[in-house]
Order: sequence, then C-alpha cells, then structure tokens
Amino acid sequence: MEQGQKPVLISVIVPIYNIVEYLPRCVNSIRKQTYRNLEIILVDDGSTDTSGAMAEKFAMEDKRIRVFHKENGGVSTARNLGIEMATGEYIGFVDSDDYIEPEMYERLLSIALAENLLMVQTSRDEIDENGNLMENVCMPPEKAEIWESDKFMRELLLHRGDCSFCTKLTHASLLKEDRFPEGELNEDFRLLVNLLPKVPAVAILPEQDYHVFYRYGSNTRTREENVFPRVFEDIVRNADRVEKIVETQYPQLMEEAQRFALFQRLDYLLHIPISKMHLNNAFYVQVCKYVKSHRKQIKKNVYLTEKNKKYLLLFSYAPVFVRKVHRFLKKL
Repeated sequence: MEQGQKPVLISVIVPIYNIVEYLPRCVNSIRKQTYRNLEIILVDDGSTDTSGAMAEKFAMEDKRIRVFHKENGGVSTARNLGIEMATGEYIGFVDSDDYIEPEMYERLLSIALAENLLMVQTSRDEIDENGNLMENVCMPPEKAEIWESDKFMRELLLHRGDCSFCTKLTHASLLKEDRFPEGELNEDFRLLVNLLPKVPAVAILPEQDYHVFYRYGSNTRTREENVFPRVFEDIVRNADRVEKIVETQYPQLMEEAQRFALFQRLDYLLHIPISKMHLNNAFYVQVCKYVKSHRKQIKKNVYLTEKNKKYLLLFSYAPVFVRKVHRFLKKL
C-alpha cells in the first residue's frame, strides 16, 4: 500500500510491564500483520520480571522491532515515550495482554488513505480469563461508517462510542501535539475528547479485529469489595473536562454532556466502598453536592434512563443508605 511512491509507515506502540505470560501472543499478532511496513515499538516500563529481556529477544528476531527501557511510570508515560520515538506517519497502540487479527492495520490504513482521514477505528471484542467471549462493550456497525466528530462525541457521551486508542489508527501529527495525561487513569478518553475538535471525521469498521483480554488485577478491574480503583474519580474529573469542551466546541450536545456528568457520578457512587463515604472524603462530598444540586436536571434529562434517575435522586437524599441497599441487592 503506497501513497504516491512512498510506502506509509505505521508505528505500533506496546507498553510493557510484568506481562511475560501474555507478551508473545501480543507481539506475534502484530508481527503477523498482512501490512508489513510496520515499526513495532516495545516500551518496557520498568518490568521486574523477564518481560524486558523477552522484548529484546523479539527485536533480535524481527528488525522492525525497537525496544526502549525506562523506569516505571505508568502506561501513559510508556505510550508517550513511544510516540516520541515513533517515525511512522500513522500510530497505533496495542496493550500487551491484548492481541489483534492479521488484517487489522491493512484494513485501517486502507480506509484512512482512501477517505483522507486523520483517525480510523476498528471494532473490538472482549475475552475473559477462561477464553469466553464476553458481551460487547461497543456494538460494531453492520458496515463501515464515517462519523463526523460531533457524532463521535455524542456517542461517547451516551456511552456507545469506543474511546480506546488501541482500536484506532491515528495520524502522527495529532499525537505529536497532544500526549496522554500522565498520572491519571481513563487517559484514553481524556486525550480523545481533546483531539476530536481537530478531527473532521472518523471511520468505524465493523470487523472485530482487536481482542481485549479482560484480566482481573489490572488498573480498573478487581473482585475485591473494599478496593476502590482511582479510575472512578478520574472518570468524574474527565466528565467535567468534556463538559467544558462541549460547551465551546459542540454546544448542541450540552444535554448529552450533562447526562454524561451525572452518569459518571452515579457510577462513582455505586462503586465507592461504604467505608469511604464520610465527610472527610472531600471528593465524595463534592460528588454528593453535585448530585443534590442537579435534581431538577436529573428529572428533565431525556438521555438518563428511569432507573438512572431513580438512583441519582435517591443518592441525592441518602447516599450511604442507598449504597448499603445496593450492596445488599448485589449479594442476593
């Protein structure tokens, strides 16, 4: 595949941290891509197992692979180092416990060049630790579609869009200007909503070429009742950030943005351990005040379900009691 006489180079960035068990499946799925003009950047984020050594072994086997080692700083720091080192015209990301189908990058680049797009997206599925296919988080379209950025933003605000950069091929010019936020979770969403006003349209492909491996013990997944991942605070912060973006760039989507802000706070309240629901928890107190002060908006918002509205209104009056009832019902 060529643009004029010059082959298009794709840089694929893989952050690595203590993932030796799953790394071969991930890297080999990239090496087997039908589109061969790849630069595969493996960023070892201070692994304490043999992941870094395994990455070096892959580099010896495949000249397209470049390896960088750094002190542990989190996935965003690893991705940002990869972006800094990338020389491709387009950039993709694959998480080190996930894997991809052989045709993924060929399909993505083909439509990116055909439609002159800065960002394109494949569909995905999720697979649990036992190899079972899970319910789709994002429904794939029946055929390829091109969404203008306001439609993509709307789908994100209604929790129907895919914010992951792993399912996307993004023009390097966008990522060289704006990087992943470091020290935060929900980092893909934050970067994507910052970039969308610069992206006229995004192509969405129906093929589920990206496979998410749902592994407990990662940043956002836990079975422990009293563990409260920080991501639940970050999704609230990002809801407030995106509301400001919508206000200036997509004012026609303000009701959807308000729904998003309320829904993210509901998610927070449904997951926070009861032991953390006290007046000394400033973030919790702010969430409760926001919900209480938006009772009128909760009742009127057409994008909230009736169940969402009931929970939010109940939380606005008696958050601890409602959380205790919700925990009890979940155990039944």
